Amino acid sequence: MTDQLQEFNNDNGCPKCGSESVSPVRYTWWGGLLGPKMFHHTKCESCGYRYNSKTRKSNTTAIIIYSVVLFVIAFALFYFLRSSYR
Repeated sequence: MTDQLQEFNNDNGCPKCGSESVSPVRYTWWGGLLGPKMFHHTKCESCGYRYNSKTRKSNTTAIIIYSVVLFVIAFALFYFLRSSYR
């Protein structure tokens, strides 16, 4: 029983340092208000590690893909708007 309780406590804390002091990230430079909500971005207040609270892994790959997709969409919009004014 105590092993299950300890395992439950570790699932709620930071995967890097084990601290229970974690909070959801509300805004980031790469995703504004929407990105952190999409990826369940969470920050440990003790060590500063940021991770996905559902998978308990780093969001780095998801952030890169998200940024590339947004860049491609912005570039396509710019290209089509620019070509429509010619």
